[in-house]
Amino acid sequence: MARPERDETTGGGESTFTVIVAALANLGIALAKAVAGVISGSSAMLSEAAHSLADTVTEVLLLTSLKRSVRPADEDHPLGHGPERYIWALLAAVATFVGGAVFSFYDGLHTLTHGEEPGDPLIAYIVLALAFLLEGYSLRTGLRQARGAAARARVPFGRYLRRTPDTAVKAVVMEDSAALIGLVLAAGGLLGGQLTGSGVFDGVASLCIGALLLYVAWVLGRSNAEFLIGRPLPPAVRERIRAELLAEDDIEAVLELTTLVQGPREALVAAKVDFRDGATADRIEWTCERAERRLRAELPMVRRVYLDPTPGARKP
Repeated sequence: MARPERDETTGGGESTFTVIVAALANLGIALAKAVAGVISGSSAMLSEAAHSLADTVTEVLLLTSLKRSVRPADEDHPLGHGPERYIWALLAAVATFVGGAVFSFYDGLHTLTHGEEPGDPLIAYIVLALAFLLEGYSLRTGLRQARGAAARARVPFGRYLRRTPDTAVKAVVMEDSAALIGLVLAAGGLLGGQLTGSGVFDGVASLCIGALLLYVAWVLGRSNAEFLIGRPLPPAVRERIRAELLAEDDIEAVLELTTLVQGPREALVAAKVDFRDGATADRIEWTCERAERRLRAELPMVRRVYLDPTPGARKP
């Protein structure tokens, strides 16, 4: 039994605003870093420009995922389009790897093997300072949303960020955190080159930025792949679902319970249920209806409920 409903909040509101803020910040930062990298001759600054450009592409893909995933269910997509957000988010992780990490590794190795002609680092320092402020504001926006969601879910912030199905916000928080670390690395490379006259520091900084982006891409790619493969609701939530079903008088046992996360606030529940002997077809129908309403009231993320009346092992 199921009456799919569209969750108007899924993929919209806070998540969309957070991603837009990050996209606009990254686009402006990428242009400024590219100009500063050319003027200063810093490979780390050019790596940071590639980093910000990759982040901008990532945000565009995330916005696409947020828009497409909220489309309502139809005859061709009876379970809705919620999982589509994870496909686009996975592509965003690939963009971070290809657009940022690969370029940073290449530029860093090229600097170490061929050297570089240092230019005026003043403009680079100014751009790094402005970028730090903009990235910090974007990170603050993402952290505010994530902390609010963690508080509503009554779970520690770190655990929420690791396990959240809202991978758009997770991507913004991780990418902005990596961006701030990357800015510090780029500044260190510039300062080391300025003090020693050697391009080694700048090349090493570029390689470190590439390693950082590789890590972010791997974490985000793995998270989205888990949801595409199929992740169940947490064990505590599954136990609560069992308890809510068993609270119905005519339900004697939950023989099998299957849950599937389909989006940040969207999950499917399917269960094989053993009804008490003597329950009429009418009573079974109404019990299923009440159980579905109970689950939706107690657990708003449950959007679809399928209950299958199944005899227990003791019954012929």
